[in-house]
Amino acid sequence: MHEPFTGGCTCGAVRYTVTGEPVAMVDCQCRQCQRESGTGHTSNLVFVGATVTIEGQPSHWEATGDGGTVKRRAFCPTCGAPVSMTFPAMPDVFVIRAASLDAPDRYRPQMITWTDAAQPWDHLDPALARFAKMPPAA
Repeated sequence: MHEPFTGGCTCGAVRYTVTGEPVAMVDCQCRQCQRESGTGHTSNLVFVGATVTIEGQPSHWEATGDGGTVKRRAFCPTCGAPVSMTFPAMPDVFVIRAASLDAPDRYRPQMITWTDAAQPWDHLDPALARFAKMPPAA
């Protein structure tokens, strides 16, 4: 069994532990991710069916993404740091922000999504698989 993924917000008021392995590690360049991160993309670990424990009380907001998917984003009500994301239509999926990890070096991006919305100044690894929107479902 692998080491759980742990992390949380900047001030420590919201903490998580995720037991399981990510099904994908993705840099997303959609406009919502740009606005949330304040830069050109977010870096995300995507888990399906993992065991998730959250300590503290995150605040949430929902928005419909460019592809029509409703996303529920969690952030710390004290420091405002984004922590995780879920999808009401896909309750088994849990996404954490790579920067929120206690060990961010565990993040190894595998692909870049929503390159159609990429900013010309946001340079990501050219060796990664790139998708104009979301990759096709396997």
